[in-house]
Amino acid sequence: MADTPHTPTTPRLETRSTCCYCGVGCGVIIEHDGKQISGVRGDPEHPANFGRLCSKGSTLHLTMTEDSLAVRALYPELRKQREQPRQRCDWHTALDHAAERFASVIREHGPDAVAFYISGQLLTEDYYVFNKLAKGLIGTNNVDTNSRLCMSSAVAGYKLSLGADAPPACYEDIQHADTLFIAGSNTAFAHPILYRRIEDARAAKPAMKLIVVDPRRTDTAAEADLHLAILPGTDIALYNAMLHVMLWEDWIRPDYIAAHTEGFEALRKTVREYTPAMAAGICGIDKKDIEKAAEWFAHAGDASKATLSMYCMGTNQSSHGTHNNAAIINMHLATAQIGKPGAGPFSLTGQPNAMGGREVGGLANLLSGHRDLAKPEHRAEVAQLWGIPEVPEKPGLSAVELFDAMAAGQVKAVWISCTNPAQSMPDQNLIRQALSQCDFVVVQEAYRTTETARYADLLLPATSWGEKTGTVTNSERRISRVIQAVPAPGEARHDWDAALDFARRLGNKLANPHTAKLFPYSTEQEIWNEHRESTRGRDLDITGLSYAMLEQQGPQQWPFPSGAHTGKARLYEDGRFPTDSGKARFVVTEHRETAEKADSKYPIRMTTGRLRDQWHGMSRTGTVARLYAHEAEPLIHMNAADMARRGLKNGDTVRVKSRRGEVILKLRESESVRAGQAFMPMHWGSNAMSGLGSNALTIKTFDPFSKQPELKHAAVQIEKYQAATGLVAMRRVGSNANALQVMEALRPQIQNMAQATLTLAGRDTPVVVLKAQTAALGAEAMAALDASFDLADDTHCLSYKDARRNISKRARVDQNTLTAVRLTGETRGAEWLQDMMENNGSASEARKWLLAPLAEPPVGQAPRGRIVCNCFNVSEGEISARVAAGDSLQALQARLKCGTNCGSCIPELKRLTSSTQA
Repeated sequence: MADTPHTPTTPRLETRSTCCYCGVGCGVIIEHDGKQISGVRGDPEHPANFGRLCSKGSTLHLTMTEDSLAVRALYPELRKQREQPRQRCDWHTALDHAAERFASVIREHGPDAVAFYISGQLLTEDYYVFNKLAKGLIGTNNVDTNSRLCMSSAVAGYKLSLGADAPPACYEDIQHADTLFIAGSNTAFAHPILYRRIEDARAAKPAMKLIVVDPRRTDTAAEADLHLAILPGTDIALYNAMLHVMLWEDWIRPDYIAAHTEGFEALRKTVREYTPAMAAGICGIDKKDIEKAAEWFAHAGDASKATLSMYCMGTNQSSHGTHNNAAIINMHLATAQIGKPGAGPFSLTGQPNAMGGREVGGLANLLSGHRDLAKPEHRAEVAQLWGIPEVPEKPGLSAVELFDAMAAGQVKAVWISCTNPAQSMPDQNLIRQALSQCDFVVVQEAYRTTETARYADLLLPATSWGEKTGTVTNSERRISRVIQAVPAPGEARHDWDAALDFARRLGNKLANPHTAKLFPYSTEQEIWNEHRESTRGRDLDITGLSYAMLEQQGPQQWPFPSGAHTGKARLYEDGRFPTDSGKARFVVTEHRETAEKADSKYPIRMTTGRLRDQWHGMSRTGTVARLYAHEAEPLIHMNAADMARRGLKNGDTVRVKSRRGEVILKLRESESVRAGQAFMPMHWGSNAMSGLGSNALTIKTFDPFSKQPELKHAAVQIEKYQAATGLVAMRRVGSNANALQVMEALRPQIQNMAQATLTLAGRDTPVVVLKAQTAALGAEAMAALDASFDLADDTHCLSYKDARRNISKRARVDQNTLTAVRLTGETRGAEWLQDMMENNGSASEARKWLLAPLAEPPVGQAPRGRIVCNCFNVSEGEISARVAAGDSLQALQARLKCGTNCGSCIPELKRLTSSTQA
């Protein structure tokens, strides 16, 4: 972690808060001077991470430098005609215009013609105001969230089986477990700090078994004692077969089943048909592995042993995601692996406050305090709490339904806050059509450069990490205080504050007599206190908590009712469940195919997932050059056998097509995917590449219970792209602000290229990198491109052109340092030149190469390649060389320091060590 310089007269302040990335909910200590954030470190007193941070969290301060203002939304911008550019305006004008537009739509078309699409990265207080604004003031349940894309199947699964949306386990259970069952989660990448706890637990308890269910051999799967590499979408067949084995071998707990559950006989009849042999054929794995997994999960009937399941997007993002969840829970109930230390079905939350959003009813089918919109008594309770006659009965539109309704012209005004659907939603062509056609689009956002911000008729600047205050709830039901460290930049406002101001204006325009009563708040604490009261007597009762307690005693788990001295680490220890009967429910689950089958036209099963060092749509992580070093550009990972069958080589440019769209990008050979499958990271969108990213390919079909779309899988065709001309352009810039401004200027240009990626490289001094395969650019387009890379000045540039071979090279050298280069038609030396620019190397060798045709880089000047350890800038080549020389993992860490700071690279170090030695 690098801090900005400070003098002894500059105050060195520290503020405790939380990380804004995944649902682990790590505590952080923000270092600042009251105006500017200078550093961040893990909070050693926070029970989620005890001071540890991953590669993303440990670079948070780098996203909040003065340079970051280059991409921040700093003041409201409004356009009154769609074809006009937005113009700066004041907050009064912005919110009054928005209120008038929403009021006009509501008067003419009714309340269901407007909608709100919000985010699991909002604070609980933000969520509460939006929920009340839609359901209490306007009278529509059209308020949904991007948590619908990640956690709604977990919500529906818990409610269906256990009666409430409440993960029953906690992080401490990892160390108590005898078997860890990880399904559909590359925990090492997606929840790295939780994975550090898994590593610690396995080291302390060598007999612990780790089972990983994942079609890919991820870094998590590579460390498993048993990797079940099932075919995509075959989860239920596996879990039913495992339960079949448990029944056959008498490894279940009939006493627990009789006392605490219902519906088992119906499930028994179903799983009787799922023999290991049958499931092995469906899942594409060995039946003996199914039997072994069942034995380890049930501990061969040993009731003293504990099994903890952890699962995430691979389980949830499915057209049968709710039943995927329920099938896992079935195994826990049948073996009494719930309600005791080390046991339970544990859904890992994707976003930092998806849980808090669910607590306040921030989904189209929920109400505050985990109440169900479908239940009249629950609607009446909320109406009484809010002081209004009624809450609307009609279910709201879920995420996919909402954008379908926008495309159909049914939803005419939408407010989008803290999320980027023009990158993250499936079937991107439809999403962009919906945004283009919607009459009025408000985007409330910290970053003005997101793909969705381009569609905003009104852009509202929002506060971001380090600037916000409120609460969040992590995966283990633990509520943490988020405390503001520095002032908001420009005219940015807290999300709840802007929504509150808008609500009052809209209420007045609609002459709603309840407006003042609905929105009496002046602080976020008043909002939270009302939310707290809404939980009284509910499963998530937090009436015993307060801001003061959270600040003085630290984060607390719910339930924490009045009079309690501590929260509840584990639920259902007494075997009682929040259902009408007090018993948990077995759910009959049957194997279902993925929403889209592979066929002769689209024969490859493509899955999507996360990278280690990037987050969501990269609006934040994409501003930090070093976070590109692990996987530097959009790639599709493919098995060598499939590549050979298609005549493809590592690094080729390929066209990936589905029934909805296509992308063109580079190919990476990978042993992590089986033949017939491919993998594409979900982070890259049109900000970083030509085309619309992986979600141009994914399908919008969703689970009937949770309405969560099947973002994890699509059937695709992959074929070689017959490229015209290769092009690489790079520019070393003096500041991150300049780099971000250059990238923003280039984004329209890359969309005119057949295949292009736009990324950052380097560490302290960023390098903007454009790589493309495109038809020959005309003189005007080439001149514009050269100007963007500071290559327009002939007097300071080297130039080479070979028209016969269609090769041209152009470079800028300042004081013997290569600061910019553009290669067309001959790009073999691009990585070598990039290394030179990143490391401020002498340009002497580059001069010769740049002025020669078809030249190879100098001998001994091989590029460093992929960075494995981001903390200490250690490359894969350096690691492999040391392992080949005989270094063990421990020797590597002592010599190169890799893996000794955040630990995010440890699983990969282990894999590289074992594979190189082998």
